[in-house]
Amino acid sequence: MPLPITNLTPFTLPVWVAAAARAALETLLEAEGLALPDAELRGSGEAQPLELLEPPGVELVPVEAAAALGHGQALGMARCDPGDGLDLTRGLLVWVRASWWAPAQEAEPSQRLLLEAGEGLGVRAGSRDLCLSAYARRLLEVNLLPLLPAGRGLRLQLVFPRGRELAGRTSNEAFGVVDGLALIGTQAVVQRSAAPDRLDECLETLRQWPQSPHPGDLVLVIGENGLDLAPRLGLHAGLLLKAGNWLGPLIVAAAEAGVERLLLFGYHGKLIKLAGGIFHTHHHLADGRAEVLTALAALEGMAGPELERLFAAPTVEAALARLQELDGPLAARIEARLALAIETRSQAYLARYGRFRTRIGAALFDRQRQLRVAGPCGVELLEAFRHDLG
Repeated sequence: MPLPITNLTPFTLPVWVAAAARAALETLLEAEGLALPDAELRGSGEAQPLELLEPPGVELVPVEAAAALGHGQALGMARCDPGDGLDLTRGLLVWVRASWWAPAQEAEPSQRLLLEAGEGLGVRAGSRDLCLSAYARRLLEVNLLPLLPAGRGLRLQLVFPRGRELAGRTSNEAFGVVDGLALIGTQAVVQRSAAPDRLDECLETLRQWPQSPHPGDLVLVIGENGLDLAPRLGLHAGLLLKAGNWLGPLIVAAAEAGVERLLLFGYHGKLIKLAGGIFHTHHHLADGRAEVLTALAALEGMAGPELERLFAAPTVEAALARLQELDGPLAARIEARLALAIETRSQAYLARYGRFRTRIGAALFDRQRQLRVAGPCGVELLEAFRHDLG
């Protein structure tokens, strides 16, 4: 029975890219009179069947159009629909230009798929590599590689016509991503970090946490970048829960669920708010990052014009970079004090709601997606989660 075509599911950007890519590949195959391995896998000009992986299952994903360009090339198009709520990718047009290439005979299956950043796609500032998550790559491989004829490779050029413009409204550059939007979704369905319904989803997950394989352990991950980075640092995927901005209620809910070892993992420019006692971190509600960092620096003995310049820095990242240039050991002490303050304030926040056995650690990464610093408890939990549970 064919799957229903629906626009009700709020898919993440990698899903729309994969749908456009699959439409382009089908057009390439049809242009050469090549049949799909399984006729039931055939899509249409309206939708493409995709294995979503996270969560598993096949769904039809709408596409805008696909057309042959001649000379072994085709173009697939989709339009991003992230569902209700604020999302700058709403209506984003996705283009994927597909073409054949000849891989080496000994090439691994995954090496038959080449991905190129076209206009509007974010790349790493240093390497110029396309910035995409492991999920986005795997989604493309699972849905495209089984359709390739023997001996053929597929080259995909990904284009977001408005990507460069929209990237200026994100924190991509803070993470070393330039020229466009990063393709970093980690699952198929959009999660609402700031919305109450997202909080409800997380709370429901925590109510079920006692039945998880490691009920006493949890990593609350702040943001999509953290969710993508955490497994690369050895943190087991089964321990991760994307927290978004609702950190306070989730810390309490985790303790109530019996979590005894809780690691807060996120970008230092976000987690710094906890050091100031701000436990809902959306920028529309509160900021205070400059004030927190300046206070910590003053506690380490910084004063005068340098302290004023630190306060006036445009971002936490810029302030810490300035500190590093000025005095590396001082910068390290301030960052260590920051991580400790996050742990201390989080533990104090939890104590307001009852007596729990939960120990809270903090681990912070920077815009280069490198682990920057961890508090005393954070160091201990990182070691345990990466090795004991790895």
